Amino acid sequence: MVAVPELVSGLDAELVRLGYKAATMVWYRGCWRRLERFFASRGVQEFSLDLAMAWVDQACGGFFDKEQAGTLKPTDVYLFRVAQMLDDFAVHGAVLRRYSRTVDKLTAGQADVVARFRAWLQASDCAASTVRAYGTVAAEFLAFTGRRGGLAGLDAGVIGAFVATLAGYQAKTVEHKLCAVRSFLRFAGSHGLADEAVLEAVPAAKSARQARIPSVWDPADVAKILQAVDRGNPCGKRDYAIILLITRLGLRGIDVKRLRFGDLGWPGNRLSVVQAKTGHRVQLPLLKDVGWALIDYVRSGRPRSDCPEVFLRHTAPVGPFSDQDHLHQILVKHARGAHVPLGEKRRHGMHSLRHTLATRLMEDGTPVEQIADILGHQSVTATGVYLKSSLGLLANCALDPDGAVRGARR
Repeated sequence: MVAVPELVSGLDAELVRLGYKAATMVWYRGCWRRLERFFASRGVQEFSLDLAMAWVDQACGGFFDKEQAGTLKPTDVYLFRVAQMLDDFAVHGAVLRRYSRTVDKLTAGQADVVARFRAWLQASDCAASTVRAYGTVAAEFLAFTGRRGGLAGLDAGVIGAFVATLAGYQAKTVEHKLCAVRSFLRFAGSHGLADEAVLEAVPAAKSARQARIPSVWDPADVAKILQAVDRGNPCGKRDYAIILLITRLGLRGIDVKRLRFGDLGWPGNRLSVVQAKTGHRVQLPLLKDVGWALIDYVRSGRPRSDCPEVFLRHTAPVGPFSDQDHLHQILVKHARGAHVPLGEKRRHGMHSLRHTLATRLMEDGTPVEQIADILGHQSVTATGVYLKSSLGLLANCALDPDGAVRGARR
């Protein structure tokens, strides 16, 4: 392990390189001095995460007790991050992205590579969301490799060091990042920026998609949430229509945000949307309650705007929702207003309402192929996962133990 003063000095220089503000550096240096005195008082010279966490516990007046009681303050969490950041820098020699939004601060040359990579993805007809997400990971990867010889010095050791920084992320996140790195290395190899052979050093890390159980709501809770929405104000009218579109028609949140007036076929009561995820157009019936909710919002709630999108933010600057806004806050707000519990084990993003619709349709006996069409799935395999979220359907699939034994004896 590295000596504490040496580790602090190296991390200090790296944060300065990344462009941390002077006032922020003053705060970090004060924390480091306190931590160094704590180590010295115990006669320890080399950094240890366990001892650093003991300092956090003492400095916070019982960090871990507060964590159990749910009474941690932001300042307590910041001290925890100070210790964790030192450990990450000791292990990986880098400031990981979860601690800093400036870690992807790139040189002009690196930024140009990322821009060319994005253009390469666009030319390959990748979805806009993929171009954005893969570009972000590419910037993160370049920032990491910048202190290790850059792309020209890329080898299996550097790839392994980057992969090690992903420890602790969910399997799905690791899979996404590694897919992005592979794509970037294919681009870099084909353009002579890196050795094509390093692509083989990127490990395969597939997440067990079919192992997950979709998070669903009880229909009564969904009804409570809708009833709790105050439709007497503009935001309430908008939120009610958004939640209805997802709970009744199963649209993805991004497709709701991008919904345009041209997508609404009022004469035939049809809604036609090109899905952002698949690029395929789906046509759905514009149900009566959904239609009236949309009319109510457009007539009496929507701010005056020339934007073609139906749904807008109601705070300045008025305009469409960004792709990064997952509308999570809307559902949480009205669930709390309805006194519907939001436990840690339940995912409560807008996508969970889509899961709920799929599960209920399956319980009602709707054919899987039809559900796949409604949700815009490209394969019925993706739809079949909703079987796991229904205890009733799982019970129907269960074998009769006595019958299985009789069959075996025959």
